Amino acid sequence: MRTSRIRLVAATGAVLAALALTACEDGTGTQDEGASQPAGAAESVGTTPSGGSQTDKGQSTGGGTAEQDKAGDKSGGKTGDKGTSANTGGGSGGSDDPGVTRLSCNGSNTTVDARPVSRPVNHMLITVKNSGSQNCNLTYYPVLRFDEMQWVPQPVEASKPQAVVTLAPGETAYAGVLLSAADGSGDGGATAHKLTVAFQGNTPNSDGGPSAVPALPADGVYYDSSMAVTYWQQSMDDALTY
Repeated sequence: MRTSRIRLVAATGAVLAALALTACEDGTGTQDEGASQPAGAAESVGTTPSGGSQTDKGQSTGGGTAEQDKAGDKSGGKTGDKGTSANTGGGSGGSDDPGVTRLSCNGSNTTVDARPVSRPVNHMLITVKNSGSQNCNLTYYPVLRFDEMQWVPQPVEASKPQAVVTLAPGETAYAGVLLSAADGSGDGGATAHKLTVAFQGNTPNSDGGPSAVPALPADGVYYDSSMAVTYWQQSMDDALTY
């Protein structure tokens, strides 16, 4: 019995010595091959949870790939850069913009005043104020008719402005009227008690809308065949220059 125990101990010692020698030779010490790894340790590098942080594989923090993010930048970013523009046709250009319908100033959206002035002599000033809520254009010159006269006063061509007169709500414009020749050379002189002011449209001699009938002085206004009218002007001084 003692001999068997000695042999068993010796054999066991030999096995342990062999294991120790093997561990020392590979330099790593013993390893428990049966130990389990922590959960998730075997996952490959570069995967990202649905709301996780960015990895070195180029994935974004929002869970999409870098290529998807770039595509989103291209499709969504440029829309705001380009934007949209609309031209409402405002400004003082009048009818020079093709395809744009302009609102004409006339008797329905303005108030009109007509009164003789002391200087220059034999002149009358017509004042038009935009009483509406939108911009309107005064094109060309007013077409005047005293009482029932059958002829139309001619415009002063030298007074033609470079641009159509546009009135914003509350703004005013003017036209000057030479009523009679200062030297008495005019023919067919008469005293009028009624004045009709007609407005032109976007083309010469076209209908610009309802006329206006401003009040005249109680004693009337004298005129003759030399009567002439200026184009619509932005300033009173310009209207009374001719």
